[in-house]
Amino acid sequence: MPTVSQILEMTGFFGTHNAKFDDKGRVVIPSAIKSVVPADQTRFVIRKDRNSNCLEMFTWQEWEAMSQAVRAKLDLAFNAQDIRYWRTFMSNTITVVPDAKLGRITIPEEIRKTAGITKDVVFLGVDYKVEIWAKELFEDGCFSDEEFDQMSRQIAERA
Repeated sequence: MPTVSQILEMTGFFGTHNAKFDDKGRVVIPSAIKSVVPADQTRFVIRKDRNSNCLEMFTWQEWEAMSQAVRAKLDLAFNAQDIRYWRTFMSNTITVVPDAKLGRITIPEEIRKTAGITKDVVFLGVDYKVEIWAKELFEDGCFSDEEFDQMSRQIAERA
């Protein structure tokens, strides 16, 4: 369980922001997202989300904590299945640093294609990470109002 000071240091991303990739595979990170990241911590890790048809973007610090927690549970010296798992976990993962002038990042086409991203995208802040969705696929990744209400009731009933 994190301490209060660790919680206060965590970056929280919120909101939905539209953006467009240019012909060179660059996109400007929305200012609402950039504004919550300390200037000296603007290195991000991007990878295909394993559960949804989008990309995930983590601050370097969040990625380090998450990947170290996973790696600590694996035997990467002698267990072939753990090695294959780690290889898959790390596949299609890139590090990006926004340019100083506009805050643009470049995401290679092969990574964008894994999430169906071509031009128009939605950046969705989901607390500890940012999801990057093809605009036309974004609604498919969310509950309808009815589904959300039903899930809310189910969560409320959990012990």
